Amino acid sequence: MSGIVVTRKPTFTAEIAARLARLGVATTHEAMGRIGLMQPYLRPIYAGAAIAGPAVTILAPPGDNWMLHVAIEQCSPGDLVVLACTSENADGMFGDLLATSMQARGVAGLIIDAGCRDVATLREMGFPVWSKAVHARGTVKATLGSVNVPIVCAGTLVNPGDAIIADDDGVVVIPNRDAAKAADLGEERVRKEEAKRARLAAGELGLDIYDMRPTLKNMGLRYVESLEEAS
Repeated sequence: MSGIVVTRKPTFTAEIAARLARLGVATTHEAMGRIGLMQPYLRPIYAGAAIAGPAVTILAPPGDNWMLHVAIEQCSPGDLVVLACTSENADGMFGDLLATSMQARGVAGLIIDAGCRDVATLREMGFPVWSKAVHARGTVKATLGSVNVPIVCAGTLVNPGDAIIADDDGVVVIPNRDAAKAADLGEERVRKEEAKRARLAAGELGLDIYDMRPTLKNMGLRYVESLEEAS
């Protein structure tokens, strides 16, 4: 599919986005049944960024960043741009000029299954990017792609408006219809983890908190004082 720009997409509130950003990738991923995690080769260009928001999707030809310029017009404050290529590519498709334009529209960040450059400047700007590569090689503007269509980015399906959460642990995608549910389940998981954290800090073992001992025994785990005793 190429040469299409869809001008409407589902969204969700800034309040839900903020809750998801606080929860982070690992908690949301686990709370939602371990779905939607992108491949680990997508890495943040600097540490400490934690964002969440609705996806504006791009399907781009390799080595061609034309559709990034097209997509910016479709962005609203709080959106995240998510770019996939029609074939594998690591060229530096995004840099500080495009980031400047995105910041002016209130875009929260970029997920790009390709390359990024101008990293030092992007870090100074505070514009977060998760990319497959850092690569100085430039790109062209010669071939049409599409904006706000379904894409597969880093092995994961992303539809326009899906919830994207990104931090130091990676990137996870939650279907738009489940954004509020993910926030609720994630916060419940955090409450449970806080109670367990207090018990662990007090010296209790995970073996007992999670009642692992009976299952380990049934699986055949033995405790011996020496290897000779185990033979």
